[in-house]
Amino acid sequence: MALLILTGGVIGVQSSGRGLVEERLRGIQQQAAIVASALGRYAINNKTQSLDVDLAEPLLRELIAPTRLRGRLYLPNGRQVADTRLLLPRNVIQVTPLPPLDRWSQFKEWTQRIYDSAMGVHPFNTLGKYAEGGEDGRIYPEVNDAMLGQASSAERVDSQNRLVLSVAVPIRGVLLLYGELFVTTEGGDIDDILRQERFILFEVFLVAFGVMLLSSLYLAGTIAEPVRRLAAAADQVRSGIGGRDAIPGFPERNDEIGDLADSFKEMTAALYDRIGAIERFAADVAHELKNPLTSLASAMEMLIRAPDEASRQKLMALVRADVKRIDRLITDISDASRLDAELSREARTEIDVSHLLKTIVDVYEVTDRDRDVAVTLKDELPAGTKIMGHDERLGQVFRNLIDNAISFSKDGDEIVITAQLHHAFARVTVEDTGPGIPPDNLESIFERFYTERPGETFGKNSGLGLSIARQITQNAGGRIWAENRPPRVPGQASGGARFVVELPAIQT
Repeated sequence: MALLILTGGVIGVQSSGRGLVEERLRGIQQQAAIVASALGRYAINNKTQSLDVDLAEPLLRELIAPTRLRGRLYLPNGRQVADTRLLLPRNVIQVTPLPPLDRWSQFKEWTQRIYDSAMGVHPFNTLGKYAEGGEDGRIYPEVNDAMLGQASSAERVDSQNRLVLSVAVPIRGVLLLYGELFVTTEGGDIDDILRQERFILFEVFLVAFGVMLLSSLYLAGTIAEPVRRLAAAADQVRSGIGGRDAIPGFPERNDEIGDLADSFKEMTAALYDRIGAIERFAADVAHELKNPLTSLASAMEMLIRAPDEASRQKLMALVRADVKRIDRLITDISDASRLDAELSREARTEIDVSHLLKTIVDVYEVTDRDRDVAVTLKDELPAGTKIMGHDERLGQVFRNLIDNAISFSKDGDEIVITAQLHHAFARVTVEDTGPGIPPDNLESIFERFYTERPGETFGKNSGLGLSIARQITQNAGGRIWAENRPPRVPGQASGGARFVVELPAIQT
């Protein structure tokens, strides 16, 4: 708005400068025509058919007095017979500014000229020079035109470079030309009007500049300064100087800056959480890899001192088991480490839950397993029930749950997979008939590297399967939890474990 006010003021005043001169000139022409008409009617001697100067002078004085003009009367031959500069009291004393003598006055005059030039008060340097004609009005071209019966006007500048507008009109009777009326502006009156308008422009400029300055200070304090603080805090976090709380908050602001600060704080907290998770993951990986490596090193040392072939074979079996465990750990760790990147990079697609589960069960039916455990699917989902996600990763969720159930089952047991529509979710449960889960561990089993298994299966699992399953499920907008089945016989602690997966369903 400040720029619009400033620009509009400049354009408006600059465009009205020439218009002001033209409007003033038209006004002088109209006033001169009225005065000439009055003189032609009331200042004519009918006997001599000539201009009566004694009647014309007081009439001219009274008509010119209310204006800021100078009027002169000329006879038809161009000789001056009356001049309001000699008839009006305001023109008795003529003031002509002298050149400045002291330096301060010269400086003020120099400053005034610069101001007038910059503000457009004196844009008339290309106009002709005005000079006093004395008794002979024929030196003015417009008077000569009036002597021929035509009204004429002109624009000149005086010795002080001030605009002088002049108009000459003939004084007519019915048939005769009785003289000429020559009307001019006093030097400087147009300049004063222009200077006043330019001063108004300067006032507008000051107001606009003040508004712009206050707006700039306000914007700097409310937008630029908070953004600068956020940027500085972000640099501190990037360089490692700042911590989790380095990003400033603006709780009192409910605008975009407040939202940006909240987003920065949440992003920083998420980054630190991710860094902490990576550090914990690295520590867990080091701990989990250290156990089989320690066992492997001990077995290799004992292998050298083995007394017989049977002992060496037993130690070699232990070495092979540790190598397999290390290989399994590295594979699962690699899968878990790139899981986040793959889930965020790959686009979700519609997945038919029934088809996905049936395919997984069919694969288990034709795959050789360590135990003779049946995998049964009870599909109770309505036809066309779909979910959004990554089919390969969601398949990994159900495979991990089935593998986990098999590891706790015995030969001849049955694992039942049930799929149902529960409100707006597709609910899939995986149930086994194993020993169940200790009530205190229903949540901790989803932690990384957590494993609590029978002695014969120890070391055959990395402890990452359930953690990966929860991560994939949450990325798909669902949830996963564990619970114990009711006992099948009296006195039994648990009838087995049940894992429940709920995913948002799309029915078509």
